[in-house]
Amino acid sequence: MKKGSLLIPSSIFIFILALLMFGYLVNASKALSYLSKDPLACINCHVMNTQYATWQHSSHRKSASCVECHLPTESMVDKYLAKARDGWNHSVAFTLDSYEQNIQISEDGANRVQANCISCHSKLTEVIISNRDRYHEFNGTPVNDRKCWECHREIPHGKVRSLSTTPNNLGVREL
Repeated sequence: MKKGSLLIPSSIFIFILALLMFGYLVNASKALSYLSKDPLACINCHVMNTQYATWQHSSHRKSASCVECHLPTESMVDKYLAKARDGWNHSVAFTLDSYEQNIQISEDGANRVQANCISCHSKLTEVIISNRDRYHEFNGTPVNDRKCWECHREIPHGKVRSLSTTPNNLGVREL
């Protein structure tokens, strides 16, 4: 037997094994579902069941999905970059169990939601902006610097957002 004759077959075996492992991980993690805009992809991880359950019973259920509120809508590149960044952050937090029971949106995520609120409700926000001199400051914050949910706190996820606020949210299903 020639020296190094096992190198090629063992390399091919290891490569095929790595491909099989990668395929298994993609399937087990439902990774391809994250490329869609289906809200069910958001509950692949049980941590998001409360958010999904409260959204299901909201006024936004028929008009806006998770993706339409939480990701950039201007360009596909920005959308998938944000999905990749959020996906990485979520997978690290869930794997290391480093998240709080009451999940808080990041500053970047909050800015995206705010931009999407303004975009979807552009007619209403135009009126508010044109009449902003009639609006008072709120705790010293000018109306232009306020987030929509400072007043509309219950839209679309209800009053309180934590695992214990929707006790029957496990096994959430599409209505």
